[in-house]
Amino acid sequence: MLLPTSTIRDAIDVIEHTRRFIAAVVDANGKLLGIISDGDIRRSLLADKTLDDFATVAMTEKPILGRADDPAEVLQKKMLDLGVAALPLVDECNRFVRIAQVNDETEIRSVASSADLFWGAVVMAGGEGRRLRPLTENMPKPMLTVGGVPLLERQIRGMVSRGLKRIFISTNYLGHLIEDHFGDGSDIGARIAYLKEDKKLGTAGALSLLPERPDGPILVINGDVLTTSDYGRMLDFHDNNSALMTVAAIEYHIEIPFGVIETSGVFATALQEKPSQSYLCNAGMYVLSPKALELIPKDGFFNMTDVIDAAIAIGEKVCVFPVHEYWTDIGSPSDLAIAQKMFGDR
Repeated sequence: MLLPTSTIRDAIDVIEHTRRFIAAVVDANGKLLGIISDGDIRRSLLADKTLDDFATVAMTEKPILGRADDPAEVLQKKMLDLGVAALPLVDECNRFVRIAQVNDETEIRSVASSADLFWGAVVMAGGEGRRLRPLTENMPKPMLTVGGVPLLERQIRGMVSRGLKRIFISTNYLGHLIEDHFGDGSDIGARIAYLKEDKKLGTAGALSLLPERPDGPILVINGDVLTTSDYGRMLDFHDNNSALMTVAAIEYHIEIPFGVIETSGVFATALQEKPSQSYLCNAGMYVLSPKALELIPKDGFFNMTDVIDAAIAIGEKVCVFPVHEYWTDIGSPSDLAIAQKMFGDR
């Protein structure tokens, strides 16, 4: 449970540690004030809230409720009929009792396993990793080890654990080393095929090499990204917003080490001492609806930023999915060293 003084960060901890879809916010007497979901949290971050703001700014007031004394079959039917995965249960005085969730056997899929509803995933692993030389002189960047395991293998095992097993890897620079390591993917429970670039195609061009037109959404991820973000939640976010394309974003803070003076003409109007600014930055993870692939030229250089620009230009929805979980891209020796320290030699 959360109190009105709890933060959005506290809400994330409750949702993740209790493995519930929602967290309840209650007053000092235990009466339900509202609920907060993962989607509520990400929407609040898009609205310029921070993880240290009160959870009440992100919560849904007056949620759909269930009675704690209702039989389990009644609650299950109510959730199925309403298309919700969880219900806060209250007593006759509106005091919060617990959260009910649909059973694994029901027709409603859980967010944790919804990654298996992707048509497939494409990992962009053809880059040279020049900023990591000399480490990448004889090894493609995605095959550098983090905690004794190649970065690309960590990515793929994470997908497989969530039910996403159909995976394409785009290769160019030293691609044979990637193919030799993974083969068809059967050793790690995946079905892997390769999109072999005869020339550099950018961060999106390899999608034109897919052997068939997907009939469902695709996860696309850069081969140097290391994250614990839940792809299933990202897919739900994409579907719920009817987006053509969803772009994962991380919050990046810039600290200004000086006092900033605001002016009107020649006069000072205010002074901010060492302010900071925050920006949502591209995290190198995307969900694409099949129609989005029509924006990518056949066998030509095209970046994901070009896909975004093209989609916006024709009025299609490009959704932004804030990532509050662990995320890093291994772009420099210092990035690699930090990741290796975090994961250790295991």
